[in-house]
Amino acid sequence: MAVVQVIPVMIPDLGEEEAQAAADAIRSGWVAQGPRVARFEQEFAAAVGAGHGVAVSSCTTGLHLALVLLDIKPGDEVIVPSLSFIATANAVRYVGATPIFADVDLATGNVTVETVDAVRTDRTRAIIAVHQGGVPFDTAALRKAADGWGVGLVEDAACAAGSTAYGTPAGTGARVAAWSFHPRKLLTTGEGGMVTVDDPDSAVRLKRLREHGMNVSAADRHASKQPVLEAYLETAYNYRMTDIQAAVGLVQLGKLAGLVAQRRELAARYQELLADIDGLVPVRDPAYGQTNYQSFWVLLDGFKTGRDDVLSELAAQGVSARRGIMAAHLEPAYADMTPGPLPVTERITRESLILPLHHKLTHSDQDHIAGVLRSLAS
Repeated sequence: MAVVQVIPVMIPDLGEEEAQAAADAIRSGWVAQGPRVARFEQEFAAAVGAGHGVAVSSCTTGLHLALVLLDIKPGDEVIVPSLSFIATANAVRYVGATPIFADVDLATGNVTVETVDAVRTDRTRAIIAVHQGGVPFDTAALRKAADGWGVGLVEDAACAAGSTAYGTPAGTGARVAAWSFHPRKLLTTGEGGMVTVDDPDSAVRLKRLREHGMNVSAADRHASKQPVLEAYLETAYNYRMTDIQAAVGLVQLGKLAGLVAQRRELAARYQELLADIDGLVPVRDPAYGQTNYQSFWVLLDGFKTGRDDVLSELAAQGVSARRGIMAAHLEPAYADMTPGPLPVTERITRESLILPLHHKLTHSDQDHIAGVLRSLAS
């Protein structure tokens, strides 16, 4: 019996250059948060159009610090999409606040001014809006609305490195945005994340919050020629990134534009291949921006085969696809909550799937994937 060659859903673009950079960091003797982290913060912030970057251990810890920065407390409500990785909602609970689930737009998978306003109350203190799967939300509209409502807007940009909105990088102009460098993302450091802000005072506090509340970093203490007696100004956290990770991130950042261009070419080819298959609606750019296609998902809209059966047949034919984006309110961790109706969220999580998209995906792979889907449609 022939062995079926599996087409992975995702492969991180890591090679010899990243390995060499990590080895150089190790040989330098500085493996904790140090000069490479500082350089990565500066270069990443510049790449996404932000004033300052603060490297952290994950996007999840970045979201947590963003809510601490906004002074969100128990009794406050924070509006989030249920249609997101569960970390988005979890971060709200980390500060003792209550996540309130908003529905999303069917085409983009993102919250909108209308879906947020539908669940907003006088206890709403903040919104976490997600650039879902790399598809940017309408930054201009939601930022204006949040300002008008007098609530903080945290941008969950976990998947959005390389995406644009209104002609600028997705993070440009954000009050506070959190980014992920997990291996499923275009730019990876293995684990790790970044918080970006424009306000310098916010950057100073975020750097303090990620390092136990110290008023001077370990790197600055070691760089000083005189003894430095640090003070701990508030109860804080250990959310630091290592210089080994930052060394890899700097190499990855140099590849980002090329990776986005390649993924957009492959995504456009998917859209052409799937255009004549009834019942399949591929993700596309919104009118106001461009996605990096961190994930390429399709919505089953009257497709003849159910989503789970499609996944099973793709797997049988050597294609490693995934279910669509999860809905946090349907998970056991949120069984104690009774959200309002979320029809679009539940439809997307029930009727969508994610197809393989990565730098090693070939046109032959795409032809095979489209062929399996076409056979299921007929």
